Amino acid sequence: MFELVFLGTSASAPSVYRGLPALAVLAGEQRFLVDCGEGTQRQILRSGIGFKRLNRIFLTHAHLDHILGLGGLLSTYGRWEALDEIHIWAGLPAIERVQALVYQVIFRRQSPPVPIYFYRVKSDEILFQGRKFTVRAFPVSHRGRECYGYIFEEDSRRPFMAEKAEALGVPHGPERRQLVEGETIVTPAGRLVHPDEVLGDVVKGAKVVITGDLARTDDIHDAVQNADALVIESTYLERHADIASQVGHITARQAADLARECNVKYLFLTHISRRYREFEVISEVRKIFPNSYVVRDLDHFAVFRDKLPQKLESQFDTESEDELPLGDE
Repeated sequence: MFELVFLGTSASAPSVYRGLPALAVLAGEQRFLVDCGEGTQRQILRSGIGFKRLNRIFLTHAHLDHILGLGGLLSTYGRWEALDEIHIWAGLPAIERVQALVYQVIFRRQSPPVPIYFYRVKSDEILFQGRKFTVRAFPVSHRGRECYGYIFEEDSRRPFMAEKAEALGVPHGPERRQLVEGETIVTPAGRLVHPDEVLGDVVKGAKVVITGDLARTDDIHDAVQNADALVIESTYLERHADIASQVGHITARQAADLARECNVKYLFLTHISRRYREFEVISEVRKIFPNSYVVRDLDHFAVFRDKLPQKLESQFDTESEDELPLGDE
């Protein structure tokens, strides 16, 4: 299971009801931040998840609305939070921009109070190996070089069949763990039991795909295929598809088409433009892909492999209201 906490869901500039892009991904004891728009640290506090262990950051691209919040966040991390180190993954343009922010503005060419490690993203490599899950990157087409989305995916597993184990005389205890780990064991009665005798068929783990900003969808089908949750931008509606194409974004309909074509279970739309009412976006997308949700700041979901995502309770009121349309993103 993965938990998604949407910290900022606006496109380009904040609105009254939406902050700039940031998403926390919780995986057991591990915590990750995908993008860090202006105001993210306050949203972290408002969400209730806090700063603890939230020191692994993945950036989708170098645009300021996705990285400018790192200034305040890293300053807070470096001076007040008990973190041993900070890790940031990104393409080279984003790394260079963040390094300039860190070393020339925040810490003024001095060494940060805690080590900050930067990693240049490479597609299809495992960027982080967690306990029973991995994080990988995939390239997306947007404005500029080295833009990426990220895949959080649980390891596949074979369920332990307790009834079969009982029938074979496998005792409760370390022997069962050894079988799950692929080892052959000997029962107290002297019987040899192989893992295949007590393990079921392979079950895929939960898969969450986060695209960041993108200008097209036809080149990410392999990455998105069979995702349990797809978090994707929907900056424009189809009636403004020509503008979307010109500025390197997609429409809500394109997101819905992608989800349908790639057998996605649930679609989360973010990066919402202030030019539209929320109901307009959800109306366009659900005609094509019913299992869709236009996320709001501080929405919190649990994503499972074997059932639809569950919305978790928030202590904050995130109800949105109609807003006046503004300019282009």
